[in-house]
Amino acid sequence: AGPSRSAVGDGGGGARTAGQASAAPRQRESRLSVVVRKRPMNRREVQAQQQDVVFCRNSAVIVREPKLKVDLTRYVEEHNFLFDESFDETVTNEELYDAAVRPAIDAVFGGAKCTCFAYGQTGSGKTFTMMGPHRRQIEGVADADRTPGIFLLAARDLFRGLDNKDYGHLSIHVAFYEIYCGKLFDLLNNRQTLQARENAKANVVIVGLKELFVRNAQDLLEVIDLGLASRTTGVTGANVDSSRSHAILQICLYDTAAPSTDGRPKEHGKISFIDLAGSERGADTMDTDRQTRMDGAEINKSLLALKECIRALDQQHDHTPFRGSKLTQVLKDSFVGSNCRTVMIANVSPCGSAVEHSLNTLRYAYRVKELRSGTRPSLP
Repeated sequence: AGPSRSAVGDGGGGARTAGQASAAPRQRESRLSVVVRKRPMNRREVQAQQQDVVFCRNSAVIVREPKLKVDLTRYVEEHNFLFDESFDETVTNEELYDAAVRPAIDAVFGGAKCTCFAYGQTGSGKTFTMMGPHRRQIEGVADADRTPGIFLLAARDLFRGLDNKDYGHLSIHVAFYEIYCGKLFDLLNNRQTLQARENAKANVVIVGLKELFVRNAQDLLEVIDLGLASRTTGVTGANVDSSRSHAILQICLYDTAAPSTDGRPKEHGKISFIDLAGSERGADTMDTDRQTRMDGAEINKSLLALKECIRALDQQHDHTPFRGSKLTQVLKDSFVGSNCRTVMIANVSPCGSAVEHSLNTLRYAYRVKELRSGTRPSLP
């Protein structure tokens, strides 16, 4: 059994507006928050007269999948999913951030280890959500007019928090690395290969990872731009500029007043932002290139391991299988320990041609969420 489905005639669906998004309650009891974001139709889809099949209604997501019967009669199968929040194409990055991610930033100042990641099919808007528009789209645009990604919005809040006299003793350090085909590469140090090892205290340490001290949000933006220039992208059947690696931006708050251990300042809190590689089925890559298929296999393996870790984290199992992939291994301290928070943003495309991918994304996110209390949520 899964989320509810029904075959219905063609019909419209109510979409959640930006105003409604900001009016929803923000309190989270769980350590895991799962939200869905639908991107707007792009110019190519509008010109091809693609049909919008995804509707966001409060915290529910409804997918109306067009199908054909054996006798070629057209019908629509309706799939219903329930999440913590759902955001339609009118909701901006700022509104998404305020609703889903800001509580995690507040928790970092309280000493928490937080993780925020975007998941979805290639071309569904993950990188736009996390990083903002691609560099090509913002050439000649003033910084004040740029659409900020969640990275930058979080950075502004972190530096605003440091202005508070209670947190004046904290400093912010940033590391940016990628995981490509099971290997770690430092994006701030000419793609140097890194090793993840466990120390005597069973903490995972990334040997040789370059951490930069940043004084303000502008410094952080320059660090992100430097890292993005080194990131691995590739051409797939779904996207000409597809992220083929998991990019991890790690922002650490260090306590400069506390006595240092091992020559390093004491860590006060940490948040990791992850732009996951595009998920897609091997049959859909339309590519016989061996490297592209190996990329896809490694991506799928790490996504499966990530789901198992989140599941164990939220059910508070004794064992968390973080060694299942390099991605979960380096994020170990975000999965074990009582003071952890995880925010998952599932990105979906609205058009009918990508409906299978959208359903796969929603089912993945739903499985992660449904195990929270051991019972399946019911639609209102």
